[in-house]
Amino acid sequence: MNSFSRRKMLALGAAGVAAAAAATARAGSFGNPDEPAQGAINVDSGSLRDPGPQNPALASQFPDAQSPPATDVGEMPQFWASFNNAHRRIQSGGWAREVTQADFPIAADIAGVNMRLGAGGIRELHWHQAAEWGFMTYGQCRVTVLDPKGRAYVQDVGEGDLWFFPAGHPHSLQGLGPDGCEFLIAFDDGRASEFNTLLVTDWLAHTPPEVLAQNFGVPAKAFEAIPLHDRWIFQGKEPGSLADDQAAVRSGGMPPNPFTFSLAGATPVRSNQGGTLQIADSSTFKVSETITAALETIKPGGLRELHWHPNADEWQYWIKGEGRVTVFNAGPRVQTQDFRAGDIGVVQRNNGHFVQNTGTTDLVFVALFKSGEYAEFSLSDWLTHTPPELVAQHLNIDPTVLMRFPTDAPGVVPA
Repeated sequence: MNSFSRRKMLALGAAGVAAAAAATARAGSFGNPDEPAQGAINVDSGSLRDPGPQNPALASQFPDAQSPPATDVGEMPQFWASFNNAHRRIQSGGWAREVTQADFPIAADIAGVNMRLGAGGIRELHWHQAAEWGFMTYGQCRVTVLDPKGRAYVQDVGEGDLWFFPAGHPHSLQGLGPDGCEFLIAFDDGRASEFNTLLVTDWLAHTPPEVLAQNFGVPAKAFEAIPLHDRWIFQGKEPGSLADDQAAVRSGGMPPNPFTFSLAGATPVRSNQGGTLQIADSSTFKVSETITAALETIKPGGLRELHWHPNADEWQYWIKGEGRVTVFNAGPRVQTQDFRAGDIGVVQRNNGHFVQNTGTTDLVFVALFKSGEYAEFSLSDWLTHTPPELVAQHLNIDPTVLMRFPTDAPGVVPA
């Protein structure tokens, strides 16, 4: 072998070693930690292609599922669902669609319903085996409910307002003018269904006429025209004034705590240039003993800080904007998913997670927890309340750098 060929071979060999070393460094480096390497940045364009059957319109909605960050690793239960592709049951007066655990297995704690009532549309008198929590996203609605001591409550609610009806409490909902209402309903049982409730029309139609006559003290023929099938949602007349309806039921007295609450009007527990967090739990909305809610607003480019919840799964309903959620569990297992308005997400108890606003407008979602108390651990709050030398040894970070970490659990971090 001549000297030129020998030098060339040595150079090529050295280049190959260097390339292998570089590849190893990339695969096991900051921001690209796993071996074998994960993510599109670690493969050539040929192996990244997807030449098979696909639905481009659907795929375009999930860029982080199509091409996950290199920091994603392992498998997790699907934590995305949506009302956008849920079947709607439509009747005169309104419609509803639901996502229960039967549709979304990870959602063990909470079932969700998206309902619309036109002006005068009535969700008939009924009650549930589970507690019902409601959040208004549009328009005006009149709610009625009776407590076990015979005390009636009637109130009008608007966008950003809540209601809570404990399990077994009979109630009704009616859309008000000019354009009715739309709202989220959540039951504190993932198996509960909006289409399997205890309805007043069902009970009367399936009770012997003589029993109805004896129970209500009127002739049986007074019930001859009752519906033989449930009404569920039906078009009714718009109600009169709120004051008149309240006066009509006042004889039993007022319940000690209201069944409605303004979440949008609540003082934020966290507020900065990155966004706001507003909370309604049993300390502020006293009747809501089994569901706590957080209304979260994240400005464009903002980050809902790295955190976890120790007392319940987080069930999310996305109201405005778009973003992505990244969830961390033991293993390690990490997955990122994209969300838009109308979508539902679930982060299981004690799983670390964060939310990023990837859009150009405010991101707004409501997070629900099957608990009467809101509880959260902030990663930065934990690390800054642990002896700095101990943290420095774990993370190989200078203690003086740790001193710059947020110490006040900011909730939302600005862009």
